Amino acid sequence: MKKSIFILLFLITMLSISSFAQRNRNSEKYGKTLNLGVGVGGYSGYYGYVGHTLPVFNINYEFDVASSFTLAPFASFYTFTESYYWGNNNYPNKYYTYRQTVIPVGIKGSYYFDKIFEASSSWDFYLAGSLGFAIVNSSWDEDYYGDKDFYNKGNPLFLDIHAGVEYHFNNKVGMFLDLSSGVSTIGLAFH
Repeated sequence: MKKSIFILLFLITMLSISSFAQRNRNSEKYGKTLNLGVGVGGYSGYYGYVGHTLPVFNINYEFDVASSFTLAPFASFYTFTESYYWGNNNYPNKYYTYRQTVIPVGIKGSYYFDKIFEASSSWDFYLAGSLGFAIVNSSWDEDYYGDKDFYNKGNPLFLDIHAGVEYHFNNKVGMFLDLSSGVSTIGLAFH
C-alpha cells in the first residue's frame, strides 16, 4: 500500500514538473542507453524471502522499438548471508550459515511521456514494466542437516511496474531514479 501511494505521489510530482517544462521535444531517441544503478530490495517480488533491505546492483541497455518506447534487457545482482540457529538430538544446537546469490534477468519495456508532458530536453519521464526470472544459488554449511528450504520462499518468476525520471547533465550522461514494485534504483545513464 505504501509503495502504491509513493508511486502515485511521484506521478503527480512528475505532472507538476512537466507543466513548467519547455516545449522542445520533437524527435528524441531514448534507446542506445546503458543504465547502471544501485538500489535496495528485500520485501517484494523475487526479494520477498530475504526479510530485510539489502543493496542490489542493476544494469540494462535500452533499444528504441517505436516512438517513445524502448525495450531493455537487464540483469541485477544481490547476495546475502544469514545465520540460522538449529539442532536436534543427533546434532548440536549452533548457528549454521546460509548463503544466497540471486541474479534476476529479464526485459523491461518503457514508455516515455516527454512529448505528452512537453518536457524540456533535460528531462525524461516514463512508466515501465519488467518481466523476468531470478537465477538463485543457495548453500548451507556442510554439517547442517535441518530444513534446507527455510529461506526458499521467493518465486523465480516476476513482473514489476516502474515509474521513473532521468535528468540529462548533457547529451551523453544523465542520472535516473526508477521507483519499482521490485527494486527501486538510482544510477547513471550513458547515451
